[in-house]
Amino acid sequence: MATFKSQFPEGFYWGGATAANQIEGAFDEDGKGLSAADFVEYIPREERKRDNAMEITSEQIRKTLSGESTARHPKREGIDFYHRYKEDIALLAEMGFKAFRLSIHWSRIFPNGYDETPNEAGLQFYDNVFDELAKYNIEPVVTLSHYETPYGLTEKYNAWVSRETIDHFVRYAETVFTRYKDKVKYWMTFNEINMITISPYTGGGILSDKEENPVQAKFQGLHHQFVASSLATKKLHEIIPDGKMGCMLARMSHYPNTPNPEDVLKAQQDNQENLFFADVHARGEYPKYLDRFFVENDIEIVKETGDDEILKQYPVDYISFSYYMSMVSSNSPEGERTEGNLMNTLKNPYLEASEWGWQIDPVGLRVVLNELYDRYQLPLFLVENGLGAYDRVEEDGSIHDDYRIDYMRKHIEQMKEAIGDGVDLMGYLAWGPIDLVSMSTSEMSKRYGMIYVDKDDEGNGTLERSKKDSFYWYKKVIESNGEEL
Repeated sequence: MATFKSQFPEGFYWGGATAANQIEGAFDEDGKGLSAADFVEYIPREERKRDNAMEITSEQIRKTLSGESTARHPKREGIDFYHRYKEDIALLAEMGFKAFRLSIHWSRIFPNGYDETPNEAGLQFYDNVFDELAKYNIEPVVTLSHYETPYGLTEKYNAWVSRETIDHFVRYAETVFTRYKDKVKYWMTFNEINMITISPYTGGGILSDKEENPVQAKFQGLHHQFVASSLATKKLHEIIPDGKMGCMLARMSHYPNTPNPEDVLKAQQDNQENLFFADVHARGEYPKYLDRFFVENDIEIVKETGDDEILKQYPVDYISFSYYMSMVSSNSPEGERTEGNLMNTLKNPYLEASEWGWQIDPVGLRVVLNELYDRYQLPLFLVENGLGAYDRVEEDGSIHDDYRIDYMRKHIEQMKEAIGDGVDLMGYLAWGPIDLVSMSTSEMSKRYGMIYVDKDDEGNGTLERSKKDSFYWYKKVIESNGEEL
């Protein structure tokens, strides 16, 4: 009688993921220009509202540039990866990493975004990082734009609202492809490209208060990112023939709150509003279901001749995505909601939630993996997953983060099941393998890492690195190719 066993394939990319603006620091060193992330302010939790604190106004930028603002900007500091990358990569190698996802800080290469010539010091820094990764046989996975739009483009064009930004992005992409063609095979264009519709400033450097119609502006900016992504994919295949380009989606999977057909329909619509980003990237065209959405929301995408052909000709090679939680849809606004920042939702009574209100749903990951593979028939890459939590340092320096191990274990188990279902999954990159500045709250206390960084929300600390219990657990997971959980 035939037997069946789900297992991770040989060559599976175990590792972790970061972003330049959350780890590098050195925001004004070696010729780097300002980026969108450099203006994001830290707001203590007790002062924070449910509103989207990541949206920045023109007045906030004016006060920051003039020196009137006394706010801290933690993403300018990061965790000093810029000076400590050798130490940090050695720790990742000790865990056994097969792959490490990082982003290139666009304004480190083109300080204003629109410069004609690149900054050599910036290019050399990433040469050094890639060389260090190669020393340990760690495959780099590189995001071109991870919430790091150069401020110069915001100042000059309101960034992605303007079509001009496409050409500047393609020049940047061509520059780094040419420079690192022998060092980097796997690329992604825009991190969580759907973020531009949630926080236009974060996802696209767009100051909404400058726009008469902010909704129109963010979807126009999104179209420009789609075109830029396709043109960058074209350049990649020309410059690095075996290079692979992925899109990157923050997968926000929605369940209907009840079997009421109205709730089921609402969940379907919410899922479509999330999946359409990957539809355009993978299928090369806007899905028909968007026609009604655009009409009902008074959105009219301005396209130039040839845009549709560009999208169709140069789709992505793989689908990468983040997965942290699932959400609940209801046709009724009533019901208890989670406190989750950015993406609060109706509470699911069958799920527990993190300390930040994100509902923990490992089985939902298996659902998402099957859904995405059925939909696109392209290799999938889970490039962000993890648990943000408060960590306690014991008197002896140890950090017992069983909660993080439990979270990761349950999600990895469901990945294995999805592979058994027939899903082609390339790898698993845990978010923030080393503690970093939170994207959504700019906190250090919202920790994801298996490596602890001694720094608090106010910027105090030695920056010393130390290993949590999860460090040793994940090392065994990688050594056993996911068999020892």
